[in-house]
Amino acid sequence: MAQQNAAVTPIHALRFTAMLSVGLMLVAGCARYQMGTKSLYSCNVRTVYVPMFESNSYRRNLGERLTEAVVKEIERRTPYKVVSSSDADSILTGKILTESKGVSVETPQDDPRELSINMTVQTNWIDRNGVALQGMQAVPVPESLVQVYGMQNMYPELGQSISTAQQIEIDRLARQIVGLMETPW
Repeated sequence: MAQQNAAVTPIHALRFTAMLSVGLMLVAGCARYQMGTKSLYSCNVRTVYVPMFESNSYRRNLGERLTEAVVKEIERRTPYKVVSSSDADSILTGKILTESKGVSVETPQDDPRELSINMTVQTNWIDRNGVALQGMQAVPVPESLVQVYGMQNMYPELGQSISTAQQIEIDRLARQIVGLMETPW
């Protein structure tokens, strides 16, 4: 019996050592990787300052509404914390370049049946040293600036107003802007 216990102990010790080695390699090897949605965003940024978006539109409060939507979207989808001071890790600025409303479909009596709302927003996301953080861009503009376009249809006959159509478009633009904050693959 003593020989059996002595023979079993080295095997258990060998298995324990092997499992411990594998565990340490897994922990050390995966330390750089992130899990879940946090892996979509840069780990060098923790805080974002979002000043009020400027607006070239004559419609009131569009810049404020878009800023609010972007801040809510950053807080909801990213691991970043939005702060109110410019000494944050990064600064996301934006400007509404164009905003227009046009008739897409008319009735035979020239009443608008469907209208379209178009918005163009220019964004710039930099770190505290002034280096651009936005990676890939689909529009050929200067490297640090990215333009986001959006169009929303409005149906007045169904009771939709210009404000509700604008809010739908503002929310869609906010999702696109925050989507640009993801790190490229």
